[in-house]
Amino acid sequence: MGNARNFAFWIVLFLLLLALFRLFSGDQSTIQSNDISYSDFIEAVESGNVQQVALDGENVRFVGADGNRYTTVKPQDADLTDMLIDRNVEVDVVAQEDSVFSQLFFTFVPFLLLIGVWIYFMNRMQGGGRGGAMGFGKSKAKLLTEKHGRVTFDDVAGIDEAKEDLEEIVEFLRNPQKFSRLGGKIPKGALLVGPPGTGKTLLARAVAGEAGVPFFTISGSDFVEMFVGVGASRVRDMFEQAKKNAPCIVFIDEIDAVGRSRGVGYGGGNDEREQTLNQLLVEMDGFEANEGIIIVAATNRPDVLDPALLRPGRFDRQVQVPNPDIKGREKILGVHARKVPLGPNVDLRIIARGTPGFSGADLANLVNESALMAARVGRRFVTMDDFENAKDKVMMGSERRSMVMTEDEKKLTAYHEAGHAVVGLYVPQHDPIHKATIIPRGRALGLVLSLPERDQLSVSRTKYTSKIAMAMGGKVAEELKFGAENVTSGATSDIQQVSKIARAMVTQFGFAEELGHVDYANEQQSYLGSYGGGTNHSQATQELIDKKVKELVDTGYETAKRILTEHREEWENLAQGLLEYETLTGPQIRKVMNGETLDNDDDDGDTQKPNRPSLTAVPKAKSRPKSDDTGGMEPEPTA
Repeated sequence: MGNARNFAFWIVLFLLLLALFRLFSGDQSTIQSNDISYSDFIEAVESGNVQQVALDGENVRFVGADGNRYTTVKPQDADLTDMLIDRNVEVDVVAQEDSVFSQLFFTFVPFLLLIGVWIYFMNRMQGGGRGGAMGFGKSKAKLLTEKHGRVTFDDVAGIDEAKEDLEEIVEFLRNPQKFSRLGGKIPKGALLVGPPGTGKTLLARAVAGEAGVPFFTISGSDFVEMFVGVGASRVRDMFEQAKKNAPCIVFIDEIDAVGRSRGVGYGGGNDEREQTLNQLLVEMDGFEANEGIIIVAATNRPDVLDPALLRPGRFDRQVQVPNPDIKGREKILGVHARKVPLGPNVDLRIIARGTPGFSGADLANLVNESALMAARVGRRFVTMDDFENAKDKVMMGSERRSMVMTEDEKKLTAYHEAGHAVVGLYVPQHDPIHKATIIPRGRALGLVLSLPERDQLSVSRTKYTSKIAMAMGGKVAEELKFGAENVTSGATSDIQQVSKIARAMVTQFGFAEELGHVDYANEQQSYLGSYGGGTNHSQATQELIDKKVKELVDTGYETAKRILTEHREEWENLAQGLLEYETLTGPQIRKVMNGETLDNDDDDGDTQKPNRPSLTAVPKAKSRPKSDDTGGMEPEPTA
């Protein structure tokens, strides 16, 4: 279709140039001739100064005695031919081939072609919308076909509950009598809600592949333009297309771009986005019912959507698409590993256990990174070592072995990280220590990674206080080893993390008895306060909040100091072990703390001697580090 349009354009352009050449070229003699009066022409003929005359209709062209060309117009009743013959003037008659129609054609066609070319370019500038040059308000929804790669529910794993809700919609489209005979009505809309990367768009494509009905896809931002009314026009046109292809599915990705709550911010109700939303609300459930059209939308910001958009009758059901659990992660890894040759030692369940909190997109990236690492070293299949190295890279960042660190900096980093690890091992309810390293990764000069044994659904107060104590272990270690005057800024991220946890415990989780069971973090601010940063609670309450936050942090600090003082020998052993091996895993940390020497089995693939390549293989990895309040410890930089 595109080639035909381009060919037609060049044909039209050629005809335009031909017509313009025909219009403006003509006979060169006409262009170069001079006009004279008919009486002067007769006088020249009678005086014998004219030897040859060309008669072209009413036009008379001749060459004067001076050699110049002249043109005059013959009167209709003049008998010029006989007079010229009597004067022995050679007469040439030009045949009149051009009719009145041809004259009109070559007069007006160039202008019509210019108008046509202008319309064509205007249409192309406006995105090639349907309806000629006025297609600016046409919908940009694309009809998804199997040519783009058919996706079914077999390609979607780890979100079984969401699949069940959408499988019902697919079944209704295939066999509506099964539900209608009991009075059931097909849902008008389904809203997919979940964090980024969980597979909402992939799930919608699977619905299209399973249903076997026309599937229109469009982004929420495609509706909004700078001109008021264009978005509403596109909504109307989209539903007109859908009606012609009913039953069908319309998928709107990132619907929060157009479905935000009305009346929020500036612009009132006259801006383009709100007009577009109003039209969408009417089309989904207005006076005219759109039977057979199912709207499937996706967003990770359901809190900003307009309440009228979420009510039953528009989006009848909200399908939660959360991050997968351990079984879901194992299935997702299996889907992405279909095209990857796996080694005999690869166990996807172990990898799934070590990646809690990973979304489907994170797991796809993990498999891809593993394949790239295997290809980089020339392997023909992907091994467990490749998966572990890829997981470390995704979770902690790439190793920066080229970074120059002095011996003093390495020593300070080793004691800092050893302080984190020892405190994490002796505080109650803390996640097991997975790995400690002084190799710079990402933005950190060193880090300690603690991973939960299972997916966490809730966190106790004791565990939060243990997190605070472990985070303060690095700063305490620097003070005990090098003195308070030599403490560095390496604990910056530790302080940020403990402040965040402690403030959440006080203001959100209700862990401060003096403040009661009140949410102080999400209070509705006053009108002036929303711009000035104020809150509705009093100054005394704010002072109490700050006091309780400081108490929690100070308690964690004292706990870390007590543990490192009581277990100083183990802490010293671990710091020296990190200086020697650079990276230690959980079981190795225990051995080094107890003063044991790592044997060959421990050293084979699990630790790195200085300047050795990183080939850690930890079969019992359990989680992904998070910076929120429910995951493992966030990697912290040290100086």
